[in-house]
Amino acid sequence: MTEHPTSHEGRQPLAARPQERARPRQQEAVPGAAATAAVPAPASAPGAGPGATEQADGQAAVIRREGDRLRFVGAATRRIARGIDLDEIVLGLCRASVPTFSDAILVYLRDPLPVGDERPVNPFVLRLRRTDRLRLTDEETEVSPEGERLRLPVTDPQAGLLPAADLCEVRPGGALAEVLRGVRPVFGDSAAARVAVPELLGAGRTVPTGHRAILAPLRGRRRVIGAAVFLRGPDRPPFEAGDLLVAAQLATHTALGIDKAVLYGREAYIADELQRTMLPDSLPQPTGVRLASRYLPAAETARVGGDWYDAIPLPGSRVALVVGDVMGHSMTSAAIMGQLRTTAQTLAGLDLPPQEVLHHLDEQAQRLGSDRMATCLYAVYDPVAHRITVANAGHPPPVLLHLGGRAEVLRVPPGAPIGVGGVDFEAVELDAPAGATLLLYTDGLVESRLRDVWTGIEQLRERLAATARLTGPDHSPPLEALCDDVLDMLGPGDRDDDIALLAARFDGIAPSDVAYWFLDPEDAAPGRARRLARRALGRWGLDAVADEVELLVSEVVTNAVRYAERPVTLRLLRTDVLRCEVGDDAPQLPRQRRARETDEGGRGLFLVNRMARRWGATRLSTGKVVWFEMATPS
Repeated sequence: MTEHPTSHEGRQPLAARPQERARPRQQEAVPGAAATAAVPAPASAPGAGPGATEQADGQAAVIRREGDRLRFVGAATRRIARGIDLDEIVLGLCRASVPTFSDAILVYLRDPLPVGDERPVNPFVLRLRRTDRLRLTDEETEVSPEGERLRLPVTDPQAGLLPAADLCEVRPGGALAEVLRGVRPVFGDSAAARVAVPELLGAGRTVPTGHRAILAPLRGRRRVIGAAVFLRGPDRPPFEAGDLLVAAQLATHTALGIDKAVLYGREAYIADELQRTMLPDSLPQPTGVRLASRYLPAAETARVGGDWYDAIPLPGSRVALVVGDVMGHSMTSAAIMGQLRTTAQTLAGLDLPPQEVLHHLDEQAQRLGSDRMATCLYAVYDPVAHRITVANAGHPPPVLLHLGGRAEVLRVPPGAPIGVGGVDFEAVELDAPAGATLLLYTDGLVESRLRDVWTGIEQLRERLAATARLTGPDHSPPLEALCDDVLDMLGPGDRDDDIALLAARFDGIAPSDVAYWFLDPEDAAPGRARRLARRALGRWGLDAVADEVELLVSEVVTNAVRYAERPVTLRLLRTDVLRCEVGDDAPQLPRQRRARETDEGGRGLFLVNRMARRWGATRLSTGKVVWFEMATPS
């Protein structure tokens, strides 16, 4: 088994450590290849000749060079380790190497980079990720202390070529493949590198005459992931055997850092995608309310969270507005968020009161684990009654922006977070005037390291009021622009948590656009329903669709009175479409089926499905509602 040349990386002789601690910080940041602090030579014995003095001076020079290497490696590896993502790590290697260790560097990485235990794809391709070098512009008249212009392979302006090929395919069994397999850095003039370096740089490209090079493979935890080429110009001392150890240290720390960065990036991407796929792709367009939403992940250091929002259509043209926040930042938080959101959708489909929805969410969170906690606000808006019912579980209160420009923090019971257990939730019913805007949000919008939650809520209220003043007292601000303006209040230190934002503009449904009746469950109910529907459509000027609506109303009411024991409800709503809702106390949902030629019934829902624009059925706690929608003449 070949011993890795960097198996003792990061270790320094004890004798060198006091010198490093005493060295000023400015000097440590860019350690020079030539030491500025001289190490005193050992005292010569009395009567010693000139040879002994020269030997002592040589030993002192060796000690100085080794100390410089140790200090350089320590500072360089610290700089590389400070990088979080792949580009920062590669940049740290380049800036640490040039000009202290080399005059130029080329960094190649595998394309694509394998992640974790992934099997690398074939062929083995290296892509030039970054280059860095010392150079002078033609306009500069003075020559820098480092020497004249360094020409990379090939930076000659007359050649018109790139410094090196952008892509290199490593041939199996070739010279470059053998060097990479050996892991150890090699000098550019060695037998193995004479063929490997031109293969890496590309056809017709090689190290310029008089330049020295080191080719260092970058090996991660499981495989070679790239290579680095260090170059020195003819005006600098050539690389020594000790510089191979330095190059090995730099290559090892860089490769391990890249491995971690790629793995972290993949995990963050998966978690972010997991969370985004659990959020709604698009919001519904319920009657009487307009919706807009925003979601922002947290800063790069804690981007995975558990914030969510949702808008769920309910029977009777109502809509449930939900926003929640699972505590913590992890893949687990995102997964729990998905489970709670799915549970909330299921409970909303049962048309339970808001406080009952939170109660069942609390029970579900306790079943998921003792430490699964979240805050949630659940509201139900009724556009016909112009009312909103709100229940809260430890979430920041919503803000209502009135049409005149007044922003109000709604007084809702705070409640305990979901997952605490044994706590009752309370719901309040409030006015929801037409033209008002309700803003639901998570605490990432109003709370950060720089401000507490109530200070943030007050700033949000003031921001909404200021935005409303710009549009005047008779017009509500555009909903999408309002969401963007709210997010603009975030400062550079306000991205500690992810943010979910849901805005609802209450348009409502005017009483003149609503017709509502109770029908006794008797044989005469379908005929009465037809007459009432035609009369209402005549008032609204919708006689063009009266025949179709009359037929479908008759079929749906016939199905309802067949099983109902209590009065059947019939409601017509006129908005951009005509909506008909028939409710009864039978919990069984109707099912469309294909009737045989000899059947006397079973064709009602078939007609509804063919003639209506949309239709559906929703189970309620007291029965069910069957509805359908018809397009109105323009």
